Amino acid sequence: MAKHGADEPSSRSGSPDGEGRASEDRSLLHQRLAVRELIDTEVSYLHMLQLCASDIRSRLQQLPQGDLDVLFSNIDDIIKVNSRFLHDLQETASKEEEQVQLVGNIFLEFQEELEQVYKVYCASYDQALLLVDTYRKEPELQRHIQGIVEMVVPQAGSSGLSFLLVIPLQRITRYPLLLQKILENTVPDASAYPVLRRAVSALQDVNTNINEYKMRKEVASKYTKVEQLTLRERLARINTHTLSKKTTRLSQLLKQEAGLIPRTEDKEFDDLEERFQWVSLCVTELKNNVAAYLDNLQAFLYFRPHEYNLDVPEGPAVQYCNLARDLHLEAFLKFKQRLEGLVWQPLCSLAKALLGPQNLIKKRLDKLLDFERLEEKLLEVGSVTYQEEAARHTYQALNSLLVAELPQFNQLVMQWLGQILRTFVTLQRDLAKQVLQRAEGSMAQLPHHHVPEPAFRKLVEDALGQTSNQLRSFQETFEKVLPPPTTQPLLPGSERQVQALLSRYGPGKLYQVISNISGTGTLDLTLPRGQIVAILQNKDTKGNSGRWLVDTGGHRGYVPAGKLQLYHVVPSAEELRRQAGLNKDPRCLTPEPSPAPVPSIPTVNQVIAVYPFVARSSHEVSLQAGQPVTILEAQDKKGNPEWSLVEVNGQRGYVPSGFLARARSPVLWGWSLPS
Repeated sequence: MAKHGADEPSSRSGSPDGEGRASEDRSLLHQRLAVRELIDTEVSYLHMLQLCASDIRSRLQQLPQGDLDVLFSNIDDIIKVNSRFLHDLQETASKEEEQVQLVGNIFLEFQEELEQVYKVYCASYDQALLLVDTYRKEPELQRHIQGIVEMVVPQAGSSGLSFLLVIPLQRITRYPLLLQKILENTVPDASAYPVLRRAVSALQDVNTNINEYKMRKEVASKYTKVEQLTLRERLARINTHTLSKKTTRLSQLLKQEAGLIPRTEDKEFDDLEERFQWVSLCVTELKNNVAAYLDNLQAFLYFRPHEYNLDVPEGPAVQYCNLARDLHLEAFLKFKQRLEGLVWQPLCSLAKALLGPQNLIKKRLDKLLDFERLEEKLLEVGSVTYQEEAARHTYQALNSLLVAELPQFNQLVMQWLGQILRTFVTLQRDLAKQVLQRAEGSMAQLPHHHVPEPAFRKLVEDALGQTSNQLRSFQETFEKVLPPPTTQPLLPGSERQVQALLSRYGPGKLYQVISNISGTGTLDLTLPRGQIVAILQNKDTKGNSGRWLVDTGGHRGYVPAGKLQLYHVVPSAEELRRQAGLNKDPRCLTPEPSPAPVPSIPTVNQVIAVYPFVARSSHEVSLQAGQPVTILEAQDKKGNPEWSLVEVNGQRGYVPSGFLARARSPVLWGWSLPS
């Protein structure tokens, strides 16, 4: 009894220690089970990802490649990261005492990589679900997809693709829970406890950052859509809400410009925006330059000397035509195709990619004005409505998205531009190399290919000088045999106007319009061909000698100088007799000898047609240029002098008076060779 009583206190004192050890053993067991659960579920998860990436994606070839890219997003990147992550976790199994601490360190090491790959997948998850919904509207396609999924992953059931697509989202959100379970079964004084706490906090931050990134992407997708709306569609969107919102923004902006309220300064964003605008300008200028280069190349290829018959049986001309044919059909044509495919199309795609960020930057400015107004209200009142709080979050999301992604975007655009320029230079170098190779083969057949360059240059200069002398001699010969320039007769319909201009400005100032002129500016005139004008000044106010200031007798304005030629007035028979009478001495009373009798000339006016005219009704008559015409009446029945009644080849009808000119002498009609 005494012995038993003596042993009783020791047994009571040992009971708490035993319970503590049992509790520690249970915690250690649960801790190991939690670690084992983490590793085992990671193995199953990675296996499921590999099934999606290999078996299921490879069998969904009926879907477009763009749909597959959206559905499976960056699942290959996730597999790479999680494969290394699982490998490191499995290596901790051999170190039981340090395993928990090693697991925490592994999560901390993979924190950034997990966030980068999973935020991309989560951002495209909603778009993938929209695709799945569209597949459900096509029963045959849906049955095909469902059969593939159930054959590879039977546990997916009726959920099909939706069951597989949500697995990465569930996994990244489960990591903090698994770590928390390990942390709960770790004593606070253990060396692994602070590491596990940091790991739990890090994975919670990863999920928070992914959610924020997803929200920013949703906001960005809303404002990056560039809609081509007509004026009617824009007006249809205007309502009282939009008018109130735009008025408030305009008022806020005017206050800032006037200095009444401060403007929010964000130097980081301003620098990024300036860099982006500079990059956009580079893309636009390069696109314009390449477009001009393509236009010039097209104009160059339009000229094909090898398609013309030079009537030269042999010699350098034939060799040149063969070389030109070879270059046009192969070298230049291939160069143009490669230039359009490797330079122009990527450049157009790059310019199109700039539209989204440009629209986001514009929307950020609008949302910034709203944000500043709400900040003022928050300081004054102390609270904002739910819609106003959403507007504040929208600006913050836009600003953080632009600040985070504009540097990467600018860098990618510059790399893209550099690659396009390098490709452009390479294409030109290849073209020059091909042309040189082909030209060397043709040059070897020329008779002077062995002549040194200085001697060849002298030979060419001598040949050009000799040819120039021959051309000058031909020109002088042709000028001797050509008839003198014909003078321009007065037009019957514009005699009064010409006489008025002649009396006011003199014959040296009169010019005739040789082709129709359509005025485009406010001071430009629209004149028909054949119109007589008087020149006032041979240049415009800017000193451009290609535009002359003229007077039509009623209006003054500018016309192209290249469409005017000097007008030579042909005096009528009465004017010639009057001039002859003025030349007689009035004091001489000796009668003139009677002139020899000549054949009588009809009293009707004999004129010729200056321009061809096609009759449009039975009241009109057709004309041909140079055809003799007899004027019966110099006006129509209403007294309009712009139309004349004429007789041509026995037919009578009306023709425009401006198409006729008075003959200078009653000679036979037709062309006569110079004596």
